[in-house]
Amino acid sequence: MTTALVPPSARTVVEVGVGAVAPADVLAVARDGARIELTADALEAVDRARAAVDELAASATPVYGISTGFGALATRHIPTEKRARLQRSLVRSHAAGSGPEVEREVVRALMLLRLSTLATGRTGVRRATVQLLADVLDAGITPVVHEFGSLGCSGDLAPLSHCALALIGEGEVRDADGVLRPAAEALAAAGLEPVELAAKEGLALINGTDGMLGMLVMALADLEVLLRTADVAAAMSVEGQLGTDRVFAEELQALRPHPGQAASAANLRALLRDSGVVASHRGPDCTRVQDAYSLRCSPQVHGAARDTLDHCARVAGWELASAVDNPVVVSAGDDGPARVESNGNFHGAPVAYVLDFAAIVAADLASISERRTDRFLDKARNHGLPPFLADDPGVDSGLMIAQYTQAGIVSELKRLAHPASVDSIPSSAMQEDHVSMGWAAARKLRRSVDGLTRVLAVEVMAAARALDLRRPLEPSPATGAVVDLLRSHGVQGPGPDRHLAPEIEACVDLVRSGAVVAAAEAVIGELK
Repeated sequence: MTTALVPPSARTVVEVGVGAVAPADVLAVARDGARIELTADALEAVDRARAAVDELAASATPVYGISTGFGALATRHIPTEKRARLQRSLVRSHAAGSGPEVEREVVRALMLLRLSTLATGRTGVRRATVQLLADVLDAGITPVVHEFGSLGCSGDLAPLSHCALALIGEGEVRDADGVLRPAAEALAAAGLEPVELAAKEGLALINGTDGMLGMLVMALADLEVLLRTADVAAAMSVEGQLGTDRVFAEELQALRPHPGQAASAANLRALLRDSGVVASHRGPDCTRVQDAYSLRCSPQVHGAARDTLDHCARVAGWELASAVDNPVVVSAGDDGPARVESNGNFHGAPVAYVLDFAAIVAADLASISERRTDRFLDKARNHGLPPFLADDPGVDSGLMIAQYTQAGIVSELKRLAHPASVDSIPSSAMQEDHVSMGWAAARKLRRSVDGLTRVLAVEVMAAARALDLRRPLEPSPATGAVVDLLRSHGVQGPGPDRHLAPEIEACVDLVRSGAVVAAAEAVIGELK
């Protein structure tokens, strides 16, 4: 998946208002460098909420997040002259991440989603602070955020704090060219001035589920492509292994009316339509009605994955529509006086659970893909193909070790499928005594998506070689188009052993970019 920004001339514009940003907006800003435009209603809502915070800050009554300390230190009332220092100290102390840098697209998604919450008028920040966050995104400045530091409650504190640190001109950032620079220097080069945080602003900038949510949105977009790729790969494997397509019949699938299963089976029928290979053994003499589960049950497994990810997408939609902060401004602009209320909406459990669900899906899709691939290589099960699809078995090893690569990745994906969200470790002197680990769930899901991409790529490569070996029987027009795509991108057909790693990487790029799906769809129309 790419993290590069596109040239400014190619950018789209994403409007950020009081309502939710769409998943497509997250992708546009995170991956394509789309420009931000704050709407008038958002700026008005920000101003109203800020007026409420200023009024409460002037009161002699302590208000959490405005005139008190934070977390386990919330019992201390902070005098007016120390409140700017309070906000600055909060950001500095919470910017405590460690480990490798997080990918640029993740940081940009995180920043956009924090901006979206600020724009709801529920956090009490000033207009200038909101605008600066939008301007930093537009300038292509990306704060350095580290792998470790978030427990997913109160949201993604450490990652968001590193972003807030850049807004006050401290810490390190990557500029639009990816060069590591001090934040103050990068802001000045972009014509931007650091902000001096006022009451409540430091807390509002760091208290949300934006990192884990951004990674969920991007993973779901990638998995949508990979689900269709899995159907393409399965069709190629069924065809290359002389499997039957009769089990995918609509009347059979309707007996178990899961929507994902119906969609996957419909894809398989379309992909295998007009296949000369399938037609060659379809008839009264065909006894292939009991293919192995990895072939026969592909729509059941792929369909269950689809339905699970549909649930994940619903949760993401609810979270995108949320204003996550603590405390929040309520009744600002409505009937009655505005007030600030503490809440627990920052807890990452809803997002953490579905991040873990998605990692389970990725592991199982990869597992069934690897099993289909393995069948190609075993002469006892591949119905007349050479062992390991090798040119001269014994002298040549064919795709033997490509399957090892798959197997190693699948094993890793099974480990990554262990849920992070069932763990919790107390923090903040037991004030934060149950946490979601949602950030950790999101980080492992990104690795799972990458692993699934690679496993499917090896299956497509093996199936394409098998279909070539079946000639003069012709594959279906759709699967034949995928074979042609591979051959045109340096993935060679059957022949003596050669260096396989570059060909595997070429296949990975074609799967990741969606080119494999696009090649099939160019023949049969859009897959479900």
